[in-house]
Amino acid sequence: MKKSRLLGGIATILFSLTLLRAKTMTLTGAGATFPYPLYSKMFNEYHKITGVRINYQAIGSGAGIRQLLSKTVDFGASDAYVTDEELKKFTSPIVHIPVVAGAVVLTYNLPQNPELKLTPEIVAGIFLGKIKKWNDPLIQKVNPDVKLPNMDIVVVHRSDGSGTTFIFSDYLSKVSEEWKNKVGRGKALNWPVGLGGKGNPGVAGLVKQIPGAIGYVELTYALTNNMPVALLKNRSGKFVKPTIEAVTKVTDISLPDDMRVSLVNTQAKDGYPISGFTWIIVYKDLKNTGMKKEKAGELWKLLWWMTHNGQKYAKPLYYAPLSQKALEKTEKILSSINYDGQSLAK
Repeated sequence: MKKSRLLGGIATILFSLTLLRAKTMTLTGAGATFPYPLYSKMFNEYHKITGVRINYQAIGSGAGIRQLLSKTVDFGASDAYVTDEELKKFTSPIVHIPVVAGAVVLTYNLPQNPELKLTPEIVAGIFLGKIKKWNDPLIQKVNPDVKLPNMDIVVVHRSDGSGTTFIFSDYLSKVSEEWKNKVGRGKALNWPVGLGGKGNPGVAGLVKQIPGAIGYVELTYALTNNMPVALLKNRSGKFVKPTIEAVTKVTDISLPDDMRVSLVNTQAKDGYPISGFTWIIVYKDLKNTGMKKEKAGELWKLLWWMTHNGQKYAKPLYYAPLSQKALEKTEKILSSINYDGQSLAK
């Protein structure tokens, strides 16, 4: 009996120590502002459940990748997948874990903020600086029932290295040869025109402050600021409003095993054309970050939770949860994450 009580006491102490370690555990990450409203909610809920704190800095996808490269964070976050050229900079393999998909929207500041329709030609023309007035005949033609003002268009874009910019410029490069040749795609660009704002919040703030402004932000930032969003003409010729359903349709495609894929300019009939995944990026062997195995295990559990239980927080914040196809690929990627060659999957 005494031995049984002793063993029970030891077990209780060990369990308490495990809980204490979890409660004092802090994981660090940095990167994309695109999913920040969702990550903020997820990380807060995860802390309530597990006691694990997640210190996430929304500093832009480019900076997040740089911090992962320098191993100053446990995970990076990006709306742009790491390119083949960028992969060469990493001394050991990394993996991309898609968390959700979202929409990059065109939001604007006009009198009464009417709902506008925009074509790829118009969007490229505005951001190339060729369409300068809101009552330009091209805009008026697709919005015959809207009285457009004789007002200068003020372009607002990101000033920092941004996955949102990558998605937007990837779209423009696919729909406009002129944009592709003059500007191209990337996380940071030499913009032909416009003012720069830091992060999605910075762009949304400038658009809201400046009459005649137009900018691109993740859908949540427009809706939470009560800002209008344009309907965009997709490849099927349909003007589509950015919604969770329209983004979800875009993700229902054949996906590569590494999940590094562009979703823009979709062929889906009802799909919204400027959609994209947002990824958490980690080293495949987490020992390469310098973290202890216990911490690596906690990071793995967080990633599994975000792609499973945490998905319920996506729709209320206007993100599209992972489709079944995407989840199956994601689970295989998660299963490949290890610590010094030993699987962390449980």
